[in-house]
Formats: sequence, structure tokens, C-alpha cells
Amino acid sequence: MPKVKYHFNTQTLKYERVVVGIRHRLLTIGFYLLTAIVFSFFTILVYPYFFDSPQEKELKRKLENTNIELQVLKQRSRQMQMVLHDLQERDNTIYRVIFESEPIPSSVREGGFGGADRYSRLSSLYSAETFTELTQQMDKLSKQLYVQSKSYDELWQLVKNKATMLASIPAIQPISNQDLTRLASGFGMRIHPIYKTAKMHEGMDFTAPIGTDIYATGDGTVESVEMEGRGYGNNVIINHGYGYQTLYAHLSKVKVARGAKVKRGDIIGLVGSTGSSTGPHLHYEVRKNTKAVNPINFYYNDLSPQEYEAMLEKSKQSSQSFD
Repeated sequence: MPKVKYHFNTQTLKYERVVVGIRHRLLTIGFYLLTAIVFSFFTILVYPYFFDSPQEKELKRKLENTNIELQVLKQRSRQMQMVLHDLQERDNTIYRVIFESEPIPSSVREGGFGGADRYSRLSSLYSAETFTELTQQMDKLSKQLYVQSKSYDELWQLVKNKATMLASIPAIQPISNQDLTRLASGFGMRIHPIYKTAKMHEGMDFTAPIGTDIYATGDGTVESVEMEGRGYGNNVIINHGYGYQTLYAHLSKVKVARGAKVKRGDIIGLVGSTGSSTGPHLHYEVRKNTKAVNPINFYYNDLSPQEYEAMLEKSKQSSQSFD
């Protein structure tokens, strides 16, 4: 039942019933409708800008958790890169040095991944920059891990061939200490005995009587045998594999043929003075990857520390070579 309203008439001093007209009723209804419309507009269009719905709160919580997980993944990726970098350093500076293998160039380890559009598919994702950076890190890690895996495969083959390699690397003197007259000339700049000019002497000269046995300093295959009247004279080159070669020059007699397999300690010839030589001696060279290196570093199977020190001092003395 609708409420009945009264008002006090001061003239008649009586309460009289208030009669509400149609116009007033319509205005009241219109006011309430307008208020409802304004409130609805605020609720639908304005309220979401300032207040989150339960669904939005849940989505934001999930996005925040996603960002946290992405940052954790980025940090773990950096840690993995640090561990891999340490493995790469050990590989290049320790393992490959031990096995006489060339380091893997950084250009191979850090190779690129192709065109600029490789990661364009990620541009539409939420936190696209983070996803792109993380994907790039994963791609880089994947490439580097593949290269490192292949490197370890190669090192494993070197480990299995370690005994063969150690037997092949030149490791003794080509002439026994008891047969030596003296060490005539070492590795380095020396005065040429014929031309009397300073010239790089790429080996060591061992003086010994003609006919003294000359030994192969490591296992290998006779690569060449030359009989010449000049230069190195009668000489033998042995290929030891693993990038090593040794040269034995000015022989009076050669006791091996080209292609022959030799073992460390086998007699390959006799001391002489053939070619450009001024006296009986053996000119001996060690080459690594076709480049002459100081033979003094390869006598560790023969000499005591004291003998090595004495030979090192003699080899450093600037003197005239025999060839």
C-alpha cells in the first residue's frame, strides 16, 4: 500500500492530505531513472579504470608470476653461460694443449643465427622483449653446447690415441749422449759457416764421428729420402703425425727407405758431412705444422734436469753453425 503524506495547513490549523499530481510523479520517476543510468554508466565504463574485477586481479597475479619466472629463467641462462664459458676455457687452454690440438676459434663458438626476422614471431607476445632476449640466449647456448659436444668427441678420440700420440711425438736425442763430441750449434740466429752472414738456424747441430748411429726420435713414417750434393746433403724426413715432422741432415749413409714405418730408437742413418757442411755432424730439426720449433723442448725422455739445463745453456750460446 502506498504511503499517504500529510502537511499542516497553518491557515486552517489542520493536517491535510497531500495530493501528488501526475507531472510530479513523472518527474520523480525520471529522476530515479536518470540516477540509475548515471550509476550504471559509471559502473560499466568508469569503474574498471580504477578498480579491478576479480578476473582481472587473477590475470594480473598470473602475469606478475610469469614475469618473475621469466627473470628466474634469464638468470639461470646467464649462469649456464658462465659454466659453459668455463668449460670452453678449459677445453682450449688445458685439454687441447695437453693433446696438441688447435683451440676452437671464438668465431666458431660464437657463430650467428641467421636473418633479422628470426625472432619477429615473438613481437606480438606479452613481454616480447624479455621473451626475445631469453630465446636468443637459448639459441646461443644450444649452438655453443653443440660445438662443445663435438669438441669433446674429438678429445675423446685423442684420449684413445694418447699412447700412439706419445710414442709419435719426438722425445729423445737423435744421437746418444755417449756418442756426442759436443753440441755445436743451437736453434736461433747463427753465423753461416760458408756465407759468414747471420741466418736463422732452424735446428740443432750435434757433432759426432762419421758413422755414428742416428736414431728416429719418435714413431712415424719416412716421408722423404734425399741424396743431394748441396744444402742438407743426404737427408731423411719422418712424418710422426699430429702435425710433427723431424729432419735428419748431412748423413753419410741412409738406412731407411721412403714409406718405411719406424719406431722411436730405430737407426735411420749414420752421421756424415754431406751437402753444405763444414764438418761431421747431424743437423736435426723438429717441425710442428710445417713450422720449425726449438728441438731443445723435446728431449724429456733422455735427459736428467741437470743434463737438460746444461744443454739449454749451450744451445743459447751464439756461435757459428756447421751448415
